Amino acid sequence: MACDPEIKERISEYLKKHPFLNLATISPEGNPMVHSMGFASSGPIVYFGTGNTTRKFRNIEQNPNVAFTVDEDGPDVMNITGIQMEGKASFVTDEAELGQIFQLMVEKFPFMAELPNNPDNVMIKVEPTKAFFLDYAVEFGFRYEVDY
Repeated sequence: MACDPEIKERISEYLKKHPFLNLATISPEGNPMVHSMGFASSGPIVYFGTGNTTRKFRNIEQNPNVAFTVDEDGPDVMNITGIQMEGKASFVTDEAELGQIFQLMVEKFPFMAELPNNPDNVMIKVEPTKAFFLDYAVEFGFRYEVDY
């Protein structure tokens, strides 16, 4: 069986190669909501932007515990790979960190370099607490588990 550092590296590489995630948040009323998001990553940490009036913003403001999946659409169920991640979301306010995140976003999504700055947008960082790396090629339903 693979060791933690190897699986963590596979997770980081997988995140780099995929453009979208499905983010789960919880509303102040306790209702789950899933949001499809473009994202950038640095290692296992993911970043995405949103408006300060969106449901995901309000949900994270009330409860920073989130989860997300990253996977591929494909017809071969026996070879599914993907990531299930649990983590803590926070709003990024540090200007130097925002600059680094912007560079990551532009590397992944070049069109973002041309977008006008919107003062109502915020950048969110999700730092992982637990992850599962699915690899059905090993065995149907197989997943590695790692803690951060």
